[in-house]
Amino acid sequence: MSITSHSPRKVMLVAWKIGTDALSAYSHPNSPKKFTQPQLFAVLALKVLLSLDYRGVEQLLRDFPGIGEVIGLTTVPDHSTLQKAAQRLFRCGRDEKLLHACIRLMMGRRRHIRRGAVDSSGLETRHVSSYFVRRRERGPKGAKNPLYQTTTYRRFPKLSLLCDCATHLILAARPGRGPRPDQPTFGPLLDRLPHGFTLHSVLGDAGFDSEANHVYAREEHGIVSLIPPLIGRPTNKPPSGYYRRQMRRVLGPSQYGQRWQSETVFSMTKRNLTCELTTRSYSSCLPTVSRCTGLTAG
Repeated sequence: MSITSHSPRKVMLVAWKIGTDALSAYSHPNSPKKFTQPQLFAVLALKVLLSLDYRGVEQLLRDFPGIGEVIGLTTVPDHSTLQKAAQRLFRCGRDEKLLHACIRLMMGRRRHIRRGAVDSSGLETRHVSSYFVRRRERGPKGAKNPLYQTTTYRRFPKLSLLCDCATHLILAARPGRGPRPDQPTFGPLLDRLPHGFTLHSVLGDAGFDSEANHVYAREEHGIVSLIPPLIGRPTNKPPSGYYRRQMRRVLGPSQYGQRWQSETVFSMTKRNLTCELTTRSYSSCLPTVSRCTGLTAG
């Protein structure tokens, strides 16, 4: 199982080590050299951990200077500096480098992953009370059937994850917008595995079921895919496709049971960081989802 910590100093120290591995010290030769990029990344990790805004984490470091001393901070970065650093550090590509550095740090010398699990979940773009959601589900009072459930969510941020079943470590992430099928995200998640690591088998629910996904995992990556063949109408006919028919014969509870570890990863992430993002626009949601994933992996 993964080791979690709520200590701000420990989280900042680990984030600083990850940033040192994945980022250069400065973004430009003519940078002011007041703060390094790993130091700014560590402060952003603290911001996400404590659910603060940029001004809030700035004030926290001013009130408790000992927290920043663990990563060598001599002065407190301004909130505008942190906001610009977040835009720069979490661009497409850099967030993946940070996640891979986190995986290398947490895995140590281990390079073989016995079993992984894929899953996806929706997130919120705003803070909504559960009472409000339940009232919307009842439908309008003047309707013919007021208990008829109306459409509650039309569009929402969606996050797909590939995690290690043994440690709950996030191995790959792909943000997007829902609702949409899970099948197309299967291949990109496998492609985002960090270089040098070997995944032996991957488990997914029926949402990832397709013959093309089996072929891609087994023949392109050499990974044994275990997905129940439940997509389509209920029928007594055998599933179409060689690997889907094989799943009907050999897939049992002992092999498939570990898929629930991915549900645990989403549960831990939402309980620790909540399911609401700090932005509303679609263009801003994607880097925000990647940022939270990278800071909470492991």
